[in-house]
Amino acid sequence: MKAFTVSKAVTALMLAGLVLLPLYSQASGNVFILTLFTRIVILALAAASLNLIMGFGGMMSFGHAAYLGIGGYAVGMLAQEGVGSVFIQFPVALAASAIYALVIGALSLRTRGVYFIMITLAFAQMAYYVASGLARYGGDDGLTVYKRSDFSGLINLGNRVQFYYLCLACLLGVLFLIWRIVNSRFGLVVQGLRSNEQRMQAIGFPAKRYQLVCFVISGMMCGLAGALLANNTDFISPAVMYWTRSGDLMVMVILGGMGTLFGPVMGAVVFLLLEEFLSQITEYWALIMGPLLLLIVLFGRGGIMGMLGRAGRG
Repeated sequence: MKAFTVSKAVTALMLAGLVLLPLYSQASGNVFILTLFTRIVILALAAASLNLIMGFGGMMSFGHAAYLGIGGYAVGMLAQEGVGSVFIQFPVALAASAIYALVIGALSLRTRGVYFIMITLAFAQMAYYVASGLARYGGDDGLTVYKRSDFSGLINLGNRVQFYYLCLACLLGVLFLIWRIVNSRFGLVVQGLRSNEQRMQAIGFPAKRYQLVCFVISGMMCGLAGALLANNTDFISPAVMYWTRSGDLMVMVILGGMGTLFGPVMGAVVFLLLEEFLSQITEYWALIMGPLLLLIVLFGRGGIMGMLGRAGRG
């Protein structure tokens, strides 16, 4: 009971900090911290979407960043063509991500293990090279989003505070949806397939169908993060879909705790704050970050959430 209380208390403090952050930013005049945490919240959303299939579903996708880029490009391309309404841009971003996830899932779920990982990686790299070849939309140089999505006057995305709270609301909404999915009959079947797929099939569950639906939902969630990312940076480039970004998302999930609701959020906060702190100290920050993350993964079984649980029991 104590372990549960410790992890729950830390999670509550983290969420309270995220909610109150704009107040601190305005009081201190520190605009950068709000910009930094807006990015953290968006990537935490992407990591949470990956955790749905990787942590709860046991599907180790190494191409999840493809949906991040697809969602971002949907916003950027529509904006360049004169379509700025969020009520068109965001549904298109979600639909495009869902379609691509459907294609990837339908093919990759025919395989298992390392073959599944490699197929998802291959599809992500395909998306990367396609985006690099879109000369009309910037090609390798990326696409500048000159105007943020229009909420018909309901929300001003040009306002840093309003945009931050929109991103935070999307993150909390996605976490709530994941919680509902995981605790539903559908989610229990998906988790059962992760534990013993053959047994679940033997009692009559269509394994691939359940996994594919979960895969598509996860892709749509990440597409939403991509749409927010394009608005945050006013820019989208093929680099967002590169395999290293998928690796970063996987590290966030593992660092925070796979198969836990708030673990990916915790992992995103710690990972990106460490990245920001170390990059200010030295340009070779990756040489420090790598061993640190390796030590946490090797000796912190269950990630940060797992360590909090053991600290409470101790």
